[in-house]
Amino acid sequence: MSSKKPEHKPPTSDRLLDLLLDALVERQTQRQAAEAAPATETPPAEEGAAARAPKARPPAKTRVDQKAAEPWPGQEGWVPPPKAPPIHLERVLVRFLILVAVLIIAVNVPVTRYGVSLARIMPDSAALVIRDGLVLKGSGPEIYMLQNDKLRWISSLDAFEHLGLKWGDVHVVEDAFLEHFEKGRPIHVLLKCHGSPHIYRLENQQKRWIRDIDTFLAEGHVWEDVKMVDCVYLRGIPDGPPIPEDAGTPPQP
Repeated sequence: MSSKKPEHKPPTSDRLLDLLLDALVERQTQRQAAEAAPATETPPAEEGAAARAPKARPPAKTRVDQKAAEPWPGQEGWVPPPKAPPIHLERVLVRFLILVAVLIIAVNVPVTRYGVSLARIMPDSAALVIRDGLVLKGSGPEIYMLQNDKLRWISSLDAFEHLGLKWGDVHVVEDAFLEHFEKGRPIHVLLKCHGSPHIYRLENQQKRWIRDIDTFLAEGHVWEDVKMVDCVYLRGIPDGPPIPEDAGTPPQP
């Protein structure tokens, strides 16, 4: 029988070292091949990031730069701004003052023969407060004082002044407003001088002699209506018809 020698196998540790060496050689070969590739190629991930990155904007010109670019007065290329239209403030103010003055004069200038101005004429009679002592005037020359809901005619300018009235106290109303009131006895001025016993009633710038005390009372007069004046003044007033008219020739004071 022939004897066979067993085959010689390298130990296990040697085989492992050979495998490691082979792997290192292969990796080194791949690295060298990668370095030899073109460096300009960009990975897909880097290309997407570059596309998403915002583009840088050119710096905007500031207001200061724009003003600096404009020419100043006196420099070449400077154009003066357009002139603003004049408003003539002085002329407008003068016209306004003239208008105000005209309105004030128009309101206060007397428009009637009794000197009543527009400022005293009340267009609405309903606005009047009905009270005793209210002085009213319609379209005629007569002036009335309201007493106890009756219109008492103020017979003369002397009577008007004797009552202490002024033209500013007169309210001009419609005639229809006056018709709402009953007429009362007129308001007269009774004149007497110290050197005479006679009493006269002043009407229409004339003195009317009152015959006696009974007539005086019958006319509704009271002693408070009598005004003492100088006899010379009383003689200078023209005589009117006596009261009553059949009393005869009136005596002089």
